[in-house]
Amino acid sequence: MSILRVATYNIHKGVQGMGPSRRLEIHNLVHAVEQFDADIICLQEVRRHHRKLEKQFTRWPDLDQANYLTPDGYEAVYRTNAITRHGEHGNALLSRWPVLDSKHSDVSDHRFEQRGLLHAQLLVEGLDVHVVVVHFGLIHASRERQVQRLGEYIRRELPETAPLIVAGDFNDWGAKLHKPMADLDLRTFDSLRLPTYPSRLPLLHLDRIYVRGLRPVMAHVPHGKAWTRMSDHLPLIAELEL
Repeated sequence: MSILRVATYNIHKGVQGMGPSRRLEIHNLVHAVEQFDADIICLQEVRRHHRKLEKQFTRWPDLDQANYLTPDGYEAVYRTNAITRHGEHGNALLSRWPVLDSKHSDVSDHRFEQRGLLHAQLLVEGLDVHVVVVHFGLIHASRERQVQRLGEYIRRELPETAPLIVAGDFNDWGAKLHKPMADLDLRTFDSLRLPTYPSRLPLLHLDRIYVRGLRPVMAHVPHGKAWTRMSDHLPLIAELEL
């Protein structure tokens, strides 16, 4: 059977630190993404542009962050979730396999948090595999409603039997979304506790990969000093069997 290697990573807009100590990490993130050696890479908090930071950092990339992070031979898909005073950011997907189609669905629950789903249809060894990249809200009630809207989107837009991966930053501090996700026939590595946040002392399992029609084989979270510097999250990498 074919094995798909999938990674999900909240890159914190490619910038770390506060005030005078703020530093640009997007160039280090390029090497991090390459190290995943993943077939599918799901990214959150990806900048399309930011006029203020582009002036502050002399080494700000000429490309938007999704395309800047894309390894050779991969295809990038980006969709904006949030438009701010100086720019915009959202979710991205980098794929080693051909992208047949992509869509975006706004799942914002209130005006203070702009959230969205990025859906991509990939052709993997002749099989259509659907991937939804998510970044859910900070309030539990909002996350519950966003799972409901995810379910509505899946029922409306995806074939019932299509293999499906839902990956991203769920902001689910108490692992309360496992049951509503299971009600959508989406399951994760239930026996593994893989904390990804905060990166310096990971305690919370916020970043997850849920699947339907695939079998989870293994998952791990890389650790080390370099990873703690690049983002406030650690990446999660999994292998899935088609």
